Amino acid sequence: MTEPRPVVLATGGTGGHVFPAEALAGELEARGVPFALVTDARGRQWQGALARRPIHYVHSASPTGSPVRRAIAVLSLARGLLDAWWALGRIHPSAVVGFGGYASVPTMIAARLRRLPAVLHEQNAVLGKANRLVQGGAARVATSFSATRHIGEGDRRARLVGNPVREPVRALRGSPYRPPGEGRVIDLVVFGGSQGAASFGKVVPDALLSLPAAIRRRLRVVQQCRPEDLGAVRERYGKAGMVVELAPFFADLPQRIAAAHLVIGRAGASTVAELATIGRPAILVPYPYAADDHQTANARAFAACGACMVIAHAEFTVEALAGHLLALFGQPQRLAHMAAAAHAAGRPDAAARLADVVGDLISTPALSPTGVAA
Repeated sequence: MTEPRPVVLATGGTGGHVFPAEALAGELEARGVPFALVTDARGRQWQGALARRPIHYVHSASPTGSPVRRAIAVLSLARGLLDAWWALGRIHPSAVVGFGGYASVPTMIAARLRRLPAVLHEQNAVLGKANRLVQGGAARVATSFSATRHIGEGDRRARLVGNPVREPVRALRGSPYRPPGEGRVIDLVVFGGSQGAASFGKVVPDALLSLPAAIRRRLRVVQQCRPEDLGAVRERYGKAGMVVELAPFFADLPQRIAAAHLVIGRAGASTVAELATIGRPAILVPYPYAADDHQTANARAFAACGACMVIAHAEFTVEALAGHLLALFGQPQRLAHMAAAAHAAGRPDAAARLADVVGDLISTPALSPTGVAA
């Protein structure tokens, strides 16, 4: 039997793009389908399934900033297009899957020039700028939300697959949610990106310290903080004698989320997908400077399912957060309903569904569809 031609994965270097690419890589590997990664120099840091296959590097840059910086970035992307053209010629792939980020742009354009079947995957509820640049050459656009801005409702290329998450997250799909019982411990997990959020380090401690003593005594807090904020945040909590665990990074964050009664966090695509996969209620504070304000769109879509509460960054005050916490901690069954809604919104099979979309496009037996909903 002839081995299928490889599938090329083209992605940027940030976690929001890398995690779904890594999840699809693992799914392809499990199905015996070879793949190759085309990215920029940041790809050298990747591990897991992505690091077990050839990696081809292309030049790229984000065309933002001053006119000079934008001009330099355009030249870099043009050079990246040549890199990608030659890379695809050597790989001879059956299809190309793009996950966004400007590092994916040269490869997606090269795929169109070589008339290769191409799939775009969008993690957010807003089609990203890089994906908008290349969507014209995509035969399929795989989405993570039922409604995605900049993709027309009648676009027949659209396929709802969800946002693939890492295996450690999928493994926690069956973890039951038990709301905090009367007088029992309340586990709260707070995180705001890979290095924490400055506003979280100020607002969250003060909001928790403003709660009635009867609730404060029940709280057990795990909070991600920026390294430069650790001392001040620890001092705030220490004065109240609260049980807290602070760190700039938690390697076992999925397990921490699964153990939480409530999560406070940003609304990045991966965060929302992981909350949904595990099934945990949340208060989401969208990062206000995210491109196209996509985090607000993500949070609003999740809230529409009944899975979370949303506080705009400009309204993220001690009083607002404390009010939401009082309401939720006083209604454990509401937390349980939110957890159930989050779980129902989860798509743990997103990587398999995305692989099915690719297989349907190229008619590869190893990637035969298993029933992806359009």
